[in-house]
Order: sequence, then C-alpha cells, then structure tokens
Amino acid sequence: MLHRPFDSAAAIAYLVAHAVPGVERVTSPDAAHARVERLARTGSATVRLVVDLAPDEVGITATGPAPVPASWLEEVAARWFGTGDDLDVVAAALDPDPLLRPLLRARPSLRVPGHVDPFEAAAQTVLGQQVSLAAARTFTGRLAAALGTVHDEDLVLFPDPPAVAAVDAEELREALRVTGARARTLVALARACADGLDLRTTHDRAGTRARLLALPGIGPWTADYLALRAAGDRDAFPAGDLVLRKAMGIEDARQAAARAATWSPWRAHAAQHLWTAVAYARLTPAAATSPARPGPASRRSSHRQSQRDDRPSA
Repeated sequence: MLHRPFDSAAAIAYLVAHAVPGVERVTSPDAAHARVERLARTGSATVRLVVDLAPDEVGITATGPAPVPASWLEEVAARWFGTGDDLDVVAAALDPDPLLRPLLRARPSLRVPGHVDPFEAAAQTVLGQQVSLAAARTFTGRLAAALGTVHDEDLVLFPDPPAVAAVDAEELREALRVTGARARTLVALARACADGLDLRTTHDRAGTRARLLALPGIGPWTADYLALRAAGDRDAFPAGDLVLRKAMGIEDARQAAARAATWSPWRAHAAQHLWTAVAYARLTPAAATSPARPGPASRRSSHRQSQRDDRPSA
C-alpha cells in the first residue's frame, strides 16, 4: 500500500464511472478494481492488476508470468492515481484563489486521475464525443470485445494501436455501431499512435497537441483532455469544457483559459476540483464542499461526455 494523502472515495467514483465493460471490473463498496495490462511496451507479457483503495491509501498488486518490479507499480500508481504529486505544493499555489479555496479545503487529498493505458483513454475519449459517458463505455467495450484479447478468466486486454489501425473504418463502424465520422477518427488516431505519436509524453506538449489537432474529428477539447488524462500534464486545462466553464461562471472558452492562467502550473488539479465539486453538487448543494463519499456520484463522471465541443468531420 502507498500511504499518501488520498481521496479514495473520489477515486472509486472515477473508476466506476469510466470502467470499460469487459476490460475493467470495479467492485464497490469494496473498492477493488481489476484489469489486465501489458507489462512491457513490446506487449510480450501481460499482468493482472488489482487496485485496492482505502482511506488515504492506494495499493496495486500485479500477478503475471514473472515477478513485477516494484518500481513499475510505483510508476503505474503515479500515472493512474497521481500519487507522485505533492499536494502541499499544489494547495499553496491554488489556495489563494477564492474560487478554488473552499474546494481545496473540502477535499485536500483529491488527486488527478490518469490512465494506465493512454491509448485506451484516447479511444474512450473519441468514442465519447457528443454522447453520454454510459454510451462511451459501451462503445469502448465493443471495441475491446471485437479486437482485444481475452486474458485472466473473462478480462480482456485492450487492443493496441496497430490492432485498431489495421481495421477498415467502415468495418469498425458496423462493429461498434457508431457514426462513420467517429470510426474514421478512431482509426486515424490509432494509425498516428502506431506511427509514433506518444500520448504519454510531456516533453513536446505543443508537438503532441499539433499532431492530435491535425487528425480528423479531434479538436481542442479532446487534445487538452488527453494531455490531462493520458499524458498526465499537470498544467493541462480543457478550457472548452462546458462543465468547467459553468463552474467558473464563464461562458467563453478563451475567457476561461485566461482566468485559469493564474493556476499554472497546476491547472489540471484546478480542473479536477471543479469537476468533482460539480459532480457532488448534483446530489445536494451542500455536498459541493463537503467531504467526498461513495454513493450515487460514483455513477457520474467528473465531467459530462455529452458536453464536448469537438465536431468530427463528416
């Protein structure tokens, strides 16, 4: 177990809301999460990951054909649950802002969730454009069922970019039952990743963003959201997100970006606090600044996938 300041209730809610059918299994209130993942970038080995979440703790265990290095599990925890961030530093930077101060003090242990598989995060993001989060999970589950590999009982290893890139977009459209534009965007994304686009990198943020924006059907919201979730860029901020803008009381994306500039280099943390506050406020107004707890919020996303501003090409 990693003993850190950790908001396990918020993490459980996020996992439940985003779990891909067949790929991930989340049990709540036990707060156990299971999936299989590639141990090596070559894909030559797979392991079963089990996440146990407890108050102020996150534990990840892995079983596979060979012992798993503890350093790899530390890396996974940091990438997936933000355990490497110093929340005292984040709070010192964001607490002076009157909008964020009550949120930070209500949830001082809230971290920014990412993903163990950046391509899976990207695929779900693309398939979730302009639809509900439940629909996005369904479409992503169909992709896994069609092209993934069954491992470890009934858990499916999510397909890698080359596997998706090799499929004709029309065949993918029929298998996933999505629009043709969405299928073409997904194939284009997979081909770009197979050709070397590294969604996890943060050393060339501008270059990665430019390559994403050059793909059909990917706009600023998707590029910024993937910088936050897939790359773990702590300064990423999807200013086009409708929920964030409403939480900030700002309608224009450019004005929202300007307002968030003072939160740099921790704008992702600011976004996560705003999303989480909105999710709990839907339950009861008092919950917006009350301690996080499991419950109906676990069935809601920290953002609404249907509020995306990207408009895929026809």
